[in-house]
Amino acid sequence: MAADADRVWSEVIRFDGINAEFMPVMRMTSPRGWRDRSLEDVDPGQRLFRSWLLLFGVFPVDYDDIRLVEVGPGYRFLERSQMMSSSTWEHERVIEAVAPGTCRISDRVRFTPRWRLLGPVLRWFVPRLFAHRHRQLRRRYSGPA
Repeated sequence: MAADADRVWSEVIRFDGINAEFMPVMRMTSPRGWRDRSLEDVDPGQRLFRSWLLLFGVFPVDYDDIRLVEVGPGYRFLERSQMMSSSTWEHERVIEAVAPGTCRISDRVRFTPRWRLLGPVLRWFVPRLFAHRHRQLRRRYSGPA
């Protein structure tokens, strides 16, 4: 991405930045007090809050009991949460500076669906949702994908 890792990190760890990646497909809710905070403001291991996942920003389709277990070193976080759809949800994001003013964003996601029939739906949807997020990031930081 043609953007500085510091800048990208400072924006993608805030809920407005997270939602900019998701929209218009999805939006995550956060308590009012979180609108001005970032993921760097948390004590790892603590459950932060329940965030509702709203399809098209309106229709509740899932929730995420957000728990960050690691923030750092560098531009990295590891979330291990429970969701309505998944008994385990693990999302690791790493942002690497690859050259001055250029960075690479990597996401690794693992989950265990709560119900067998939901497995194929999640295995289809989650990769597409993250592909959408990365397209949004490329548009935001590098121009058209």
